[in-house]
Amino acid sequence: MKGASGRIRIIGGQLRNSRLDVPDLPGLRPTAERVRETLFNWLAPVISGARCLDLCAGTGALGIEALSRGASSVQFVERDARAAQALRDNLARLKAQGGQVAAIDAQLYLQGAAQPFGLVFLDPPFALDLWTPLVRRLEEGGWLAPSAWIYVESPRQTLPTVPANWALHREGTAGDVRYALYRRVT
Repeated sequence: MKGASGRIRIIGGQLRNSRLDVPDLPGLRPTAERVRETLFNWLAPVISGARCLDLCAGTGALGIEALSRGASSVQFVERDARAAQALRDNLARLKAQGGQVAAIDAQLYLQGAAQPFGLVFLDPPFALDLWTPLVRRLEEGGWLAPSAWIYVESPRQTLPTVPANWALHREGTAGDVRYALYRRVT
């Protein structure tokens, strides 16, 4: 599958209308603008001051959008070295404060010392089918705050299995993509 290249736009907050450079990489699939707009409308009451994890970050559009809208910090995790470097370059060019990039595989990252996050973006490469192991590790590994919000993006025909204590808050579809926002309940 051919990757996406070019530029995408941040749609809200301090960095509104800023452009992110998108490297041409196989399987890279930035979250569509209208999906990001819908998601951040859902998250508007909770985004300010949020501590976020952008797992399988790719372009980092979700995490940068969160920073733009007032999240206190975003830990970006991206296994592809070129995508991670493009993300660092975009953060530096935009002078986006609070973002850190770890160039490591998401599964390896989640084997490290857990730090609970209040908001997690989970949008792995569709071809790798990583939802089950990543969801399990997030829940069992101590990576989620007690009332964390978890955004999951998947192919339209795929309904990832999530823990029983993740309550579906909202969901939608756009083209071949299903997107869902869960709230962790304890």
